[in-house]
Amino acid sequence: MRLGINLGYWGAGMDADNLAVAQEADRLGYSVCWAAEAYGSDAPTVLSWVAAQTERIDVGSAIFQIPARTPAMTAMTAATLDSLSGGRFRLGLGVSGPQVSEGWYGVKFDKPLSRTREYVEIVRKAMSRERLSYEGEHWTLPLPGGPGKPIKLTVHPEREYIPLYIAAIGPKNLEQTGEIADGALLIFPSAAHLEDTALRHIRAGREKAGLTLDGFDVSPTLPLALGDDVSALADIFRPYTALYVGGMGSRKQNFYNQLAQRMGYEKEAAEIQDKYLAGDKNGAAAAVPQALIDSTCLLGSTARIADRMREYAEAGVNTLNVTPAGFTLDERIAGLRAGVEALEQAGLA
Repeated sequence: MRLGINLGYWGAGMDADNLAVAQEADRLGYSVCWAAEAYGSDAPTVLSWVAAQTERIDVGSAIFQIPARTPAMTAMTAATLDSLSGGRFRLGLGVSGPQVSEGWYGVKFDKPLSRTREYVEIVRKAMSRERLSYEGEHWTLPLPGGPGKPIKLTVHPEREYIPLYIAAIGPKNLEQTGEIADGALLIFPSAAHLEDTALRHIRAGREKAGLTLDGFDVSPTLPLALGDDVSALADIFRPYTALYVGGMGSRKQNFYNQLAQRMGYEKEAAEIQDKYLAGDKNGAAAAVPQALIDSTCLLGSTARIADRMREYAEAGVNTLNVTPAGFTLDERIAGLRAGVEALEQAGLA
């Protein structure tokens, strides 16, 4: 099993520390450094900055938001980043959610599965440097009846094939991801529930495409906190878990709440959402079960984290991405180093 680092969002006043974390992950042999975007920092700028100041580690978008860019623009960005980084770019895509898609980008959040499928087809075609023409439900290239003509990408990526990942949570999206992508970016992954909540759906998609899970990168992200008091460490992530389960989306369309329900927390997920949407964020955080946090984070001593890593590897994870918690740079660096030590103790390095 490989290790990755997820730096999340930028622009919160800790960018120099984030770069130092990425550089230490590079030195320690982490395989990939991911950066995110929502409605603040954009991922391509961050990734180019990191790639320019690291040597070996891959840089990946987790994610480029599909409503934010045309598929041709995404292909241009991917090709440019791969070229400038010396073949170290991984393209992660996702539809975001209805609030961001419609409220920030002004793009209707409808038919996300067919939109994703068409987007991927266009991106792949453009990155292959074919002349770009496409007829679909969501995109038609060139536009009919006008001066447009099929154009070919002029930038040569470093590699002939850039790995493409999709951030997926729901069963149908996971199945389609297995069918059309090279990897799945997962959030709130529980090793005990991974087969039921994710892998069986991904496997079904691979089978639909005549493929197996061989070569497919199951790539979840987990927060990591080092220490002896697991209960106190879990409390660090209560607001984070409450935000996603309670407030990330509407009452009817919250993919993270639905995931918590599929893991057996139906009553708790409803309570968290009720309190969060009523403005009681502290109450929502208090309602998050410690077991939910512990099962979706890496908490405790290095030995305990090693045991958890072994569980994820046995469940089918290929790349385990960590987000080391800490109030200081030294604490975050210590978490990075503990990740490597735990991987070695688990016999997975």
